[in-house]
Amino acid sequence: MPLNRKVRYGMVGGGPDAFIGAVHRKAAALDGEIDLVAGAFSSSPEKSRQQGAELFLDANRVYGSYQEMAEKESQLPDGDRIDFVSIVTPNHIHFDVAKTFIEAGFHVVCDKPMTTTVADAEALCSLVKEHDAVFALTHNYTGYPMVKQARELVKDGKLGTLRKIVVEYPQGWLATFLEDEGAKQAVWRTDPNQAGASSCIGDIGSHAENLAHYITGLDIEEICADMTTFVEGRLLEDDGNLLVHYENGVRGVLYASQISVGEENNLRIRVYGTDASLEWQQENPNYLYVRFPDGPEQVYKRGNDYLSEVVQHNSRIPFGHPEAFIEAFANIYVNAARTISAKIAGDAPTEFDTDFPTVQDGARGVHFINAAVDSGKQRAWIDARYSPPA
Repeated sequence: MPLNRKVRYGMVGGGPDAFIGAVHRKAAALDGEIDLVAGAFSSSPEKSRQQGAELFLDANRVYGSYQEMAEKESQLPDGDRIDFVSIVTPNHIHFDVAKTFIEAGFHVVCDKPMTTTVADAEALCSLVKEHDAVFALTHNYTGYPMVKQARELVKDGKLGTLRKIVVEYPQGWLATFLEDEGAKQAVWRTDPNQAGASSCIGDIGSHAENLAHYITGLDIEEICADMTTFVEGRLLEDDGNLLVHYENGVRGVLYASQISVGEENNLRIRVYGTDASLEWQQENPNYLYVRFPDGPEQVYKRGNDYLSEVVQHNSRIPFGHPEAFIEAFANIYVNAARTISAKIAGDAPTEFDTDFPTVQDGARGVHFINAAVDSGKQRAWIDARYSPPA
């Protein structure tokens, strides 16, 4: 039987002046299947209470710390307590928060990168397995319908044998030393104590790596990374250029930058096979371009009936009406929530509902980030293969 209520969640992080927390809340609310009922929105209890009041939450369920939230929510009866926690904090506390809530019996939706170290990532994989928890990682670009169509074309062999992947994510917002101006997003994303070993590759290069893996299913074998810090005084890299060797002899180029002046969020992927190639751009997300050596270009348009079933499952409105960033985020949330709902009800989720990045994707991403940093330091090709623990 389906669950006869909405799925309930609490949020850790996302307090006043935070950017991504509000995006997560809007995405979770979009389909009307998920309710925010609790939160520890800041390390400052006062700011947490302020955010809770602005969201009209019960003051008794707005907590001064995530530890208090996990403890008190776990004491509530089933059906009243939260079903999952959404973690939207700076990177360095993802692990501690996720561990606390998993051990308290809750499911998790976590922003990326999942952790700052490979050891913590593998520990989370073990915890998720041990507690039979649902864990979704918000690599939200996998939620775009046309990204799913691209994956289906590759899976069906429409491109032939894959040869090359070119994926890039240029931004320009860190072209100056914004940290010195107190810009909150710049300060923590470039601080090794909060962001981890990497800024540019960890923040947006990880999206590029995940997108390439999601569409092609290919794992990385070797990388050679050129990592640069262009802005004087910055503690972590703000530009990364990687040559990538994927399995099956596929070659790749991955470029991520935070100092490419004039760029906004121009995530773009091209995949080349022996029979055809495809291209998708995040800033024009409702169209997927497929090109051939001896025929006209094909343009797949979101919302049309000829698209694959998984694309229809992740689309909300008819063709001609754009769907974009919030909706892609919402697909991660609603699919994870439906999987959680099925688990609570004792049912099996559908294959489309389980279509979201998992804790294992998170571990692979953390491994990639750290391998890129190591390669950049060594100025050499390094083995970047990731083997999930048994």
